[in-house]
Amino acid sequence: MKYVGYYNGEIGPLEEMKVPMLDRAVYFGDGCYDATTFANNHIFAADDHMDRFYNSCRLLEIPFSMSREELRAELQKCIDANECDHGMLYWQCSRGTALRAHNFPPENVKPNLMIFTVPCELVPFDQTFRLISMEDTRFLHCNIKTLNLIPSVIAYQRCIEAGCQETVFHRKERVTECAHSNVLIIKDGVLCTPPRDNLILPGITLKHLLELAAKCGIPTKEEPFTMDELRNADEIIISSSGGLCIRADELDGAPVGCKDPVTLKKLQDAYAEFYAEDTK
Repeated sequence: MKYVGYYNGEIGPLEEMKVPMLDRAVYFGDGCYDATTFANNHIFAADDHMDRFYNSCRLLEIPFSMSREELRAELQKCIDANECDHGMLYWQCSRGTALRAHNFPPENVKPNLMIFTVPCELVPFDQTFRLISMEDTRFLHCNIKTLNLIPSVIAYQRCIEAGCQETVFHRKERVTECAHSNVLIIKDGVLCTPPRDNLILPGITLKHLLELAAKCGIPTKEEPFTMDELRNADEIIISSSGGLCIRADELDGAPVGCKDPVTLKKLQDAYAEFYAEDTK
């Protein structure tokens, strides 16, 4: 199978899989998810992604009882069933299947686990992104990887309509993140990222970039930066599971960044080596 689907232990072609109408993900988006890539049939950064997934379950009070070892085994089953040796791995947990009611379902209702794998190529490091910006009107729990992504869907649609690749969110002048990525800057040789508070998702790729920067001798800083600081950065980096360290060269129609290719390449080379080692 090229596209593999999984629901509560059943595996089959993704296009044939069904989800119950009363799964709380359907009418409330009541659940959380995570996603990463796989290569050579190995899950990339599995421990980091499972850490975040279980933390999201905890923060949403979803009683997901499957152990890490059991979950990893189910994820691997889907990868092994895929005829491709690399791609995207997605999984989500909803609060269960029950008649629609805003309160949590009875304790005997168990969470549902959905997984799928699809072919996917990493964004090449030599590709550059064009960006637009929008006011961040999302709620105050962006650190939880919930299924409630309508603002991000709208924001990403606006950037596609503008012929761009990402939308940068900001709360007044403070930059937070992108529609489905994190945003970092390089300024005067320092890699800067917004603080990993409740206003942004604690990106696994962002975490890796900070760790790799330290190994490369690149200073780092986690503190808020403004839209003006973004526009005047030496480099703007967009990071995600599908695009590890991608340069942005345009923001709202104006050229930006592209002033520190040496530091950027150090990070990209270090990430390429790390990814290859983790998935060999």
